[in-house]
Formats: sequence, structure tokens, C-alpha cells
Amino acid sequence: MRRMVRYLLLIGSFAAVPSVALRVCFATGPPAFPVGAIQPKGNAESSSAELLQQSQSTVNDGSGPVKQIADERLKVTTGRGSGVLSLYVSLDWSKSQPRVERAIIVFHGGARNAEDYRDSVKRAIESTGRSTNTILIAPRFLEEQDLTAFPFLPTGQLLRWSSGAWEDGQDALAPAPISSFEAIDAILKILGNKHLFPNLRLVVLAGHSGGGQTLQRYAVVGRGEELLRKVGVHVRYVVANPSSYVYFNDERPTSDGRFAPYKASSCAAFNRWKYGVVNSPPYVANRSFREMEDRYVSRDVIYLLGTADTTAALGMDQSCAAEAEGPFRYDRGINYFHYLASRHPGNFKQRLWYVPGVGHDQHKMFNSSCGLSALSDFGICATKGK
Repeated sequence: MRRMVRYLLLIGSFAAVPSVALRVCFATGPPAFPVGAIQPKGNAESSSAELLQQSQSTVNDGSGPVKQIADERLKVTTGRGSGVLSLYVSLDWSKSQPRVERAIIVFHGGARNAEDYRDSVKRAIESTGRSTNTILIAPRFLEEQDLTAFPFLPTGQLLRWSSGAWEDGQDALAPAPISSFEAIDAILKILGNKHLFPNLRLVVLAGHSGGGQTLQRYAVVGRGEELLRKVGVHVRYVVANPSSYVYFNDERPTSDGRFAPYKASSCAAFNRWKYGVVNSPPYVANRSFREMEDRYVSRDVIYLLGTADTTAALGMDQSCAAEAEGPFRYDRGINYFHYLASRHPGNFKQRLWYVPGVGHDQHKMFNSSCGLSALSDFGICATKGK
């Protein structure tokens, strides 16, 4: 069976949020919200994709190219150019989906194995019995090495980043300097289209490991939530087991459980982006981090931590800047939560949830009772931190 690769196009404008466009005709001018349409690619590309997927069998541990390129395409256009994002989408989002009340966007880790994350969250959704009213989206942030594994595909327009740069919101290497955060903005813009999703009430963005790093930084500086709030859609961020977090000043945790200014002589890069706010990416522009911090702490964020994620295995960031936040992912998450709570004692409502006995495993995290509650509001999480 041939695998059709589809393109989604979107027009319209929303402040600095990028638009997605190919061709569209209007009888009376553009509507108030963007319009999307999906068009099939040629059979030659579908046949090539099928052959490559059959021949590509290497398991990717993050050091090699991806096993496949996702079958959806999202063209992202900004003032600096355009490029195509690879992603999976569970429904045809070019057509009105009145049954959809919840959207879940899941972000892969450093291995860029979006299909595995999609499958894990799909299983979580199915176990709650809420598949019929949920759309699942899994973007894939490609790197340069990934395209070399698919020499028969027309990959020139696919967005790709240098190693790990997509985690930080940095610009793509090619075909245009588009931030991974601008790609997320474009996805949220589509979900904010009430012609396509008239009954959408909640968007959950969930990321584990490297995807958790992407999501935590996006939750701080991202612009897409404002669009969704304007059309009555709530946004939640589920940040699971990242290696590090962005701090808003020079304080870091101390051995006695407090926070104090960190000595730059111990690590010159400790306060640079993505660990701090110095030298932030172009996407941030000249916006105030003080204002973004105040906005961030008011956002619906759940920190989902595996209590057994206490080793340096599976690519944990061991740089001095990351080590300044704590020894392991579990400790770093607890430290960061308490850091924010100490800075905002009056209005801090974000949540810290534990998954007992689970280490650095996205499938077990998202399919735990706390994971199901965070993603689908199914059941309760009995292991909540303070």
C-alpha cells in the first residue's frame, strides 16, 4: 500500500506567529481565521518513501539518522523565509473536526523518534476511551544527518537543525532560518482555527527528555498560547524528565536546599541560554524576561518526574551548566519547581507530579496514572509534590 505524503497549507496572520501558505482561492476575501487544506504529493515520492522505510531498519539511539520521515508536511512561512516541517497527525485537519475537544501535541527526545512518542501517547489516549474527541500531533525536528538517509526523497524544503538546536528554539540550518518555536506557533495557529476545530477546548503540549527541554523553554517564551486563549482554548504544558530548565537569574540550588548566586568562575556558561536568559535565540527578540517569567508562572504547567530517573543514562546533559541545576533529572526537576515557588510565593499554581519507580522512559511516564491524568484528565494523580 502506498503511503501518501500530504501538505497542509494555511493563510492568515497573527501578530508575529508564522503563517503557512501554498495556494487558496476566496470568493469574498479571507475569513477571520486561517484556512487549511491538504494536498497529496506525487506517487513517485510515495513509492520512494515506501521503499526506504522497508530498507531502513537501524534503531536510532540519537547518534544516527531517523528511521523514517513523518507522512505529513506543514509549510511554515515567516518574514525570513519558508520551510516544511515533518509531522504525524491522527486526523485530517484540513477538514472540519467538530468532534475534537482536545488536542495533544507530543514532542520527541534527542533520538527524534516521533513515531515512538506518537504510539505511546496514542496508547495512553486509547486506554482512557477518549480517542474519538482527541487529535494527536507529533512533530519531528529533523537534523542534517537525517536527510542523508533518504537520498531518493525531495527533501530540500524540509526544515533541519544542527544537533540539538531545535531543543533550544534556535533557527534551522536550512532552507530558511526558522525557529523550532515558530514551527510550534504554526501548529497552534491551525488548532486555533474555529472553522476546523469549532469545539476544541484544550490543547495539551507534552514533551519528554529533549522534548521536555523544548517544551519548557517554549512555555516560557512561546507566542502561540495567546492565539488560543483569544478563541477560548485552554493550553496545558506537561514537562517530563528534561535534563535542564531555564533559570531567570543567577541563582542555583545549594546543598542545603536553598538558592544562592552561582559563581561564574565554576562554569562560565551557567547562565547562558538554554540554562539562563543570556544570549537567547532570535525568536525571543528584545522581549522582557521579567514579563515572560510572570506570564510563565501563571501558565498551566505540570512537571512530571520519574522518581527513578536518577542516573546519567540515556543522554543526560552532564555539562557544568546542567550540573549546576542538580545531579540528575529527578533532582533538577524538584529544584526548579521549588526555585519558582520561592520567587512567586503568592501566585504560583504550577504542579509537580511524581511517577513512582519509573526512570527515563517516556512510554511508562505517559501511560502512568499521573501521565493519563495530565494528558487526558483521566483518573487522578495520587503522587503530587509540594
